[in-house]
Formats: sequence, C-alpha cells, structure tokens
Amino acid sequence: MPKVPILMPQLGDSIAEATVLRLLAAPGDTVEADQEIFEVETNKATMGVTTMCGGVLSDVFIKEGESIVVGACMAMIDATEEEIERSGATPAGDSTQPSLPASPESVPQRVPDASAREEKPAGVHFGLTGESYQENGTDLKVQPSVRGLPVPAGMKGAHYMSPRMKARMDELGMSASDIAFISGSGAGGRVTIDDLEEFLEYVSQWPHRKASSMRLAVADAMRRSWTRPLASAGRPVFMDPLIKHRQHSPLRPGITLYFARALALAESPECAGYLVGENILSPKTIDIGIAAQVADGVMVPVLRRVNERTMEELLEDYNRLIAQARRRRLAPEDSTGGIATVTNFGGFGLTFAAPMPMPSESIILGVGAVTKTPVWSDEVEAFIPISKANIVATGDHRVVDGADIGRLLKRVAELLQRPEYL
Repeated sequence: MPKVPILMPQLGDSIAEATVLRLLAAPGDTVEADQEIFEVETNKATMGVTTMCGGVLSDVFIKEGESIVVGACMAMIDATEEEIERSGATPAGDSTQPSLPASPESVPQRVPDASAREEKPAGVHFGLTGESYQENGTDLKVQPSVRGLPVPAGMKGAHYMSPRMKARMDELGMSASDIAFISGSGAGGRVTIDDLEEFLEYVSQWPHRKASSMRLAVADAMRRSWTRPLASAGRPVFMDPLIKHRQHSPLRPGITLYFARALALAESPECAGYLVGENILSPKTIDIGIAAQVADGVMVPVLRRVNERTMEELLEDYNRLIAQARRRRLAPEDSTGGIATVTNFGGFGLTFAAPMPMPSESIILGVGAVTKTPVWSDEVEAFIPISKANIVATGDHRVVDGADIGRLLKRVAELLQRPEYL
C-alpha cells in the first residue's frame, strides 16, 4: 500500500522549526483527511499538523518534546490509491515531492539492491546511485534529488519560496502578498517560478498604464516602511475650540498646522526617536512633515523647529511649502529630516484611517473629517451637538508602545482645547 508522508509545515513566514507538544494519534490508528495528528508549538502560537489524506498511521518518526525543522518527515500514512487520487496527496517516493527525514535515525543505513530500495519508505534527503554506499566512508555515491522544500504538507500548509523565486520577485518589486492569489502547481499548492512567469505572461495582456515616477517613489517608501513593526491607535478630539479660534483669526491657518504644532509640543522622547542597534537616538529638533496630496502621489514638506516657533511664525513657511508641494516644486532640503508627519485625510471625507509613517520617521498623526455628534450635557440635561474628529497615530513599534501613543494623543487633544496657546 502506498505511503504518504506527513511533513512539518512552515507555520509562518519566520518559523523555521517547532516543538512537538502532543501526539494525537498512534501507529495503527485510522485517520481522516485534514485530521490533526500532532500538536506543535512555535515561538508565536500552538498549532496542529494535519494529514492530507485518510488512511492508517503506520510510522511516527518524532517524539513529544522534540524540535522539528520545517520540511521534516514526521510520520507516514498507509493510504489506498483511490484516497491518494481523491485528495491529491503525493505518495512517498514520488520524485516531484521527496520528503526530508526528521532525524538521521529515520534514514535507511544500507540499501543493498534495487528491490530493497523500492520497499524502503521514502524519507531520505538523497537519491542513491550505484548498488550501495559505505556507512562510514567518504565516497558516498549520492545524488541530490530535492527540487524544493516539500512544504506545505496539506491544504493548510505554508508558502515556501525558493531563492530563485525570491530573486525574481525582488526584481519585480513584489512581496509574498502579491502572489497570494496565484494558483500554485508545486507541492501542496506552492507557487513556483514557472507559475509566476505564467501569471506575468497572462496579465501582460490586461489593460495597463505606466506607473509614474511619483507613484513608484511612494510605493518604494511604503514598502520600506512596512518592513518595520507598526502599531496604530486612535481617539476622538473635540474640534469646537479649534474651529472657533480659526474663524476669528485674521491669518486663518490651516487645520493641519494646528495639529502639527500640538504634536510638536506634545512630542516626548518615547515617541521621537530612531532605533539604531541597541540605542534609541533622539532628534536634535522637532521637525514635522505635512502630507500634501499631489497628482498620482503624496509629497511631504517638512516644517523646521515646530516646537520652538509659534503658529504665526510657522504660517509663512507652511503656506509656502504646501504651495510648492502641490506644484511638485519642492526642494530636496524641504522634504527631508522630519521625525514625524501629520496627514489630514479628513479632507477626503474619511473619518478613520491607519496612516503609515515615512521610512525615516518614527510616527505619523492622521486627522479625520470633522462631524457633528450629539453629546450629553449634565449642565443642561440634554444632548448638544459637538464637532468631533478622530485622530490616529501609527508608530514604529520598536520605539513606540501603545501606552506611549495613548499619552501622546491625549496630550494633543488637550492642547487643541486651548488653541490660542499654540
């Protein structure tokens, strides 16, 4: 009866091995497709390893408490030809999906002839050439037969990518999420380099347009930003004091400038910093970027020393930089060096979003659209209309924790209640 291997799947992009917690079935037990056979623990979670097809559990190569690398053969299932055909499982010995041994003990130590080789369960990493090999000799007549790490083990398996596949994706500027919808022809549905090239050929016939330099620059910046662990948190802020102050101000500063000034005054060492090695570097000055939407992208001019200058002192620079950004005439020295950015996505009618900081910045503050909300007043014992907006901060979680963001947003909200002091 054909044997089907149960392989240790890659249970996450950064998971290389797992520890076996429990054996949920014993040799001789009848199992069904997708039944959990082992319970394993990674550094992130406890998960189950399933079998791809039904049959009889015949061999178990692992023990509880043992660490298993991704791709290792954990056990064998005796399955009928009909079950293998129904489930699409690959039996042991099929060269398209060789299996890896869980330990050296699972590798046959001597293969005297061809007939014996056919009877041995496939669990070896190498195909053999010649009639035998020496157990302790150096002249091992072996031939590598692994064409790719045989993961995932079942329909719930992992997405292993070969070095050639990764190199091609890097060349195209693609990530793993970009190929998630491609149907793979590799082991367990894995997307191969041939699948990727076939997909690229297919979509080449779709209507398309050339991405602008601005769009590519934004894409590159956001891709680099996403390589960091990011965390977002938000809260409402009452906007009536700010709106009233702006209406009575002869300068009528932009709403975003109020938030930039409040962010600079509320900024703390916990939020303003860069992680370099084992040190967190604090900036010499608090320079705040202002996100400005332009054709096919975003530009971020930077206001200097926002914590040291008043609103009136900042207003001229603010208006000049925003005008230059919208004309896409921003000088390089006016768009670098910021420690944080303020983006007013409320101008597009959005009430909530999770903005991403620039790669060179540790935090970004997003401002949502102002809405009227009924709020209960104990003084008049009735609901009264209040202008409110949601503010959201996204920070580099290596430097900024949720509590830090919470304190920062609370302080920003407090400062905006007395805009005359900004």
